[in-house]
Amino acid sequence: MNSRLQKLTDILFLLPLALLPQHALSRIVHALTRSENGPLSRLLINTACRFYRIDLSIAEDPVTKNYKSFNSFFTRRLNDSSRPVSSNSSDLVSPVDGTTSQRGGITGEAILQAKGHSFDLTTLLGGISTRAAPFVNGSFTTIYLSPRDYHRIHMPLEGRLREMIYIPGRLYPVNNPSTSTVPGLFARNERVVALFDTAVGPMAMILVGALFVGSIETVWAGEITPPRRGFVHIWRYGESGQEQITLQKGEEMGRFNMGSTVILLFAEGAMEFVENFSAGIRVRMGETIGKIASPP
Repeated sequence: MNSRLQKLTDILFLLPLALLPQHALSRIVHALTRSENGPLSRLLINTACRFYRIDLSIAEDPVTKNYKSFNSFFTRRLNDSSRPVSSNSSDLVSPVDGTTSQRGGITGEAILQAKGHSFDLTTLLGGISTRAAPFVNGSFTTIYLSPRDYHRIHMPLEGRLREMIYIPGRLYPVNNPSTSTVPGLFARNERVVALFDTAVGPMAMILVGALFVGSIETVWAGEITPPRRGFVHIWRYGESGQEQITLQKGEEMGRFNMGSTVILLFAEGAMEFVENFSAGIRVRMGETIGKIASPP
């Protein structure tokens, strides 16, 4: 396909997405998925199980009628044996079940989104260059969670929380067609950034919202969105008189309602991805995806 035709295709794809009342639709989904109306919640849960072929054998509670709402089902816990976390101290583990969209090096401040598309590091982290500086020329991975995936998010290694930032934005879908056509998608969508200090330096976990993602929440602050704010909001931790929060490798740190994306950022030289962790492969939470460097 020549570049002119590709550009026209991109515009035709983007136009209806841009015109949709994205936040209004997501508010409706948020209300529906939290409804404890028995017939409605059972209909939603049973439809999702059939359509997405969800494996309930690994759930802590495999009985669908025990879930009071679709959201409680969608963010269900897994049983203790289903997602073992590597105990090797040098292993970086996947924070989620999902599909690797991209992984590799950050080129200056440019992060690869898809062939022909990248997005800006500083913009992704809320427009503050000093916040982005530790990750310049570092490494990243982007992992997409489909509606059939487990939707709790865990720590890829031990970290002490330093800062959380809510960044308002659009709610474009985050599937393959969108990442291939929406310029700077992940730096345009609503997102929550969590910055941690680790044994190998700073780590950022970015929880990216998407169309129909009814909420993003963390274990220490609860539901961050909704309500949706029209401005950047910052929480700081661990400074004088402030709450100290440290999470262990494999410990839950947050969750999504409906599918979305997690982006991990590391400083230059902090870690290397393992050879079999590449774009397009399925990963499970707790699997080794990289090897961390010795502490600086």
